[in-house]
Amino acid sequence: MRGSRRKRTQREAYPRRLSGGQSPLLYVIVATGNIYEDVVQARAAARQGADIIAVIRSTGQSLLDYVPFGATTEGFGGTYATQENFKIMRAALDEVGESLGRYIRLCNYCSGLCMPEIAAMGALERLDVMLNDALYGILFRDINMQRTLVDQSFSRMINAYAGIIINTGEDNYLTTADAVQSAHTVLASQLINEQLAFRSGLPSSQLGLGHAFEMDPEIEDGLLLEWAQALMAREIFPEAPLKYMPPTKHMTGNIFRGHVQDALFNLVGVASGQGIQLLGMMTEAIHTPLIHDRQLALEAARYIFNNARHLGDELMFNPEGKMVARARQVLDEALDLLRDVRSKGLFQAIAEGEFADVKRTLESGKGLRGVVLREQDYFNPLEDALRAALKLDEADAGHVARESEEINA
Repeated sequence: MRGSRRKRTQREAYPRRLSGGQSPLLYVIVATGNIYEDVVQARAAARQGADIIAVIRSTGQSLLDYVPFGATTEGFGGTYATQENFKIMRAALDEVGESLGRYIRLCNYCSGLCMPEIAAMGALERLDVMLNDALYGILFRDINMQRTLVDQSFSRMINAYAGIIINTGEDNYLTTADAVQSAHTVLASQLINEQLAFRSGLPSSQLGLGHAFEMDPEIEDGLLLEWAQALMAREIFPEAPLKYMPPTKHMTGNIFRGHVQDALFNLVGVASGQGIQLLGMMTEAIHTPLIHDRQLALEAARYIFNNARHLGDELMFNPEGKMVARARQVLDEALDLLRDVRSKGLFQAIAEGEFADVKRTLESGKGLRGVVLREQDYFNPLEDALRAALKLDEADAGHVARESEEINA
């Protein structure tokens, strides 16, 4: 815990010397499979204007029930999350950040299996942002819901203590479900994720709740509907550094149209005051973006953000218009869904496919063998110390574990 607190103190000292960037923060990814090549690309992205560098994990790591060790050079579709890789990338970003006069944030993943272990690694190596969402793991990686919700509770305590912003994965719901018809499921899940985060000690300032610009671009007034939802999220979660995701589902390979779609996404992001903007790439539907694709994305985002920086402050919306009506509709549908979840329980709601049109059961998925009932005299000194530091009582910290016990009984 001392090492984690020391790293948090170091992070909090950087803004006193270096610029921290303006919201929405420009977030880009590197994913070569080789940590040393990732460093080259990350430094280039920082020089091109990126504020956050996310190192995508190697395909399938979220399903490993152990953490690989050391520096790695043979990832597939991404680079393994290891403590040594975290250390290498953190040092590289600190070096380039000092030369640029900007603090460059580092993001990685503690979703999937091994959530607490990887969260601890991130705390020790001063990561700034970590993807942390049990619901994403349940729905899209088929990880057992009992296992991952318990893991999430403890891993978020570590994130909270370390001052790490978490990102959640509600944006992925719209890749399997229709963005117009299922928008309310995103909001309902955000509200559930917020409460689970609070129970682990995470404040609103560390909640990068996810949502996305994913409607079919052929819809008439689709921009108005997207803008309405982005503003709605901003108003409902005013203190959260919301993570806004770019269009992917309806990218076609037409790079010119794709660049325009990304431009509209960037306009909505800055006008609605999003916190973290993961930049879209015009070649999204063709290949893993090349360095020059990323440079064009960063140039376009900087241009739009600069020219529309205070656009949102200048606009008033028709209270009887389409945007307000859309926001009200989504909110009403989300409240209905939450009432349904309250009546049947979260586990049953997931089993019935309420989120992302994906169904999972209580006993299905990977990692269930790692779940055991606590004995009456169970003692975890680290959990107790975290709970005390975060001013959590046992009822908050153990709610998920006890819910599992009651269901199993």
